[in-house]
Amino acid sequence: MNLSPTQRLHILARLNSDELDAIASDWKLFAHSHQWPPEFAANGKPWTTWLMIGGRGAGKTRAGAEWIRAQALGLPPLAMEPARQIALVGETEHDVREVMIEGVSGLLAVHRRDERPVWLPSRKRLEWNNGAVAYAFSAEDPESLRGPQFSCAWSDELAKWRYADAAFDMLQFGLRLGAQPRQLITTTPRPTALIKRLLKDETCVATRAATKANALHLAPTFLKNVMARYAGTRLGRQELDGELIEDRTDALWTRSVIEQSRVTEAPPLQRIVVAVDPPATSGKRADSCGIVAAGITGEGTLYVLADDTLAQAAPQVWSMKAIALWRRLEADALVVEVNQGGEMVREVIAQADPDVPVLSVRAHRGKWLRAEPIAALYEQRRVKHVGLFAALEDEMCDFAPTGLSSGRSPDRLDALVWALTSLTHGARGQPRMRSF
Repeated sequence: MNLSPTQRLHILARLNSDELDAIASDWKLFAHSHQWPPEFAANGKPWTTWLMIGGRGAGKTRAGAEWIRAQALGLPPLAMEPARQIALVGETEHDVREVMIEGVSGLLAVHRRDERPVWLPSRKRLEWNNGAVAYAFSAEDPESLRGPQFSCAWSDELAKWRYADAAFDMLQFGLRLGAQPRQLITTTPRPTALIKRLLKDETCVATRAATKANALHLAPTFLKNVMARYAGTRLGRQELDGELIEDRTDALWTRSVIEQSRVTEAPPLQRIVVAVDPPATSGKRADSCGIVAAGITGEGTLYVLADDTLAQAAPQVWSMKAIALWRRLEADALVVEVNQGGEMVREVIAQADPDVPVLSVRAHRGKWLRAEPIAALYEQRRVKHVGLFAALEDEMCDFAPTGLSSGRSPDRLDALVWALTSLTHGARGQPRMRSF
């Protein structure tokens, strides 16, 4: 019987506590259609990968936790027998623990008390009474997936993984236990090469959902506020509607160019700078403070090293963040745009650390004209990204002559342009000695 969410709530309200306990663990009663996997792939055969693409708050984590619960306990129809060895892969170990395991919709929360697994943080594993074990892995360390073997896996936020291809490939080699190893991937949409490849895989099934599909479980003010702010924008279509947004045809950068520039590490660098694009204010409607680090080799190849951009941060906060990055990378200087309150910017940094060398830059041309020569360097393959910078790259591929499709300021992009421009134009100061 197909019941609306409202009808289900009315029925549940009439049940006593024993009856509620009896049905609380029956996930199919509560799952939305996008939270339940299709039975077969497009080729008519059982699928091996379930790719669940959804907007923020669409119920991806709950679906992932319920699916793993079913695998571990052998609960039909999602599983015919218990899976003994399970992989849980997140962007970082912190994400696995805080979201996938201990989160409000994570694995510990979806189990009944009598079946709940034991979480052993020091060993990075969950243990069920029936002998099933789930291991936590970080996609930041693909090599950690080399060797172990699994009968199923849950990977979360694949679109954000810095070493997505390497981590995904290592996981596939480990999915070799049981009659039919399967994996679930839950992620917000980004048109990465890996996600597009999976969507074309005939053994992969995909379900999609917008944020509003899970409206009953979200704060009404959240939906109202974010929809009012982002509805119809490129960012809203991606993060709220769950759409896979391709490049703008009039953008300065394309995903393919950026993907070709990606490397896992930088060589010894002759010079490193941290560029700061400070906001004019720090209120709720303020722009973000762009903070991007980059370096250059003796041969002139540029490497983007970090994006530590902050939203709605006070001057004392973003200055300390920029200085911390400068120290961590042993950078040569902070490059700071001073069009808005130039003296104030220098004073804020000096108060935080008077020893930090600050190179002031002033914009005499528009953002598009400043960005064009930098985009040309990418086309010439003279710029490399050390890892994945998802938010920055989204801005790059959405930046057209009219600006970003959201209408907001491209703060990350501005900081990137200042950093690379400073390096290519031989900014003042001597390179500092670094340890490698």
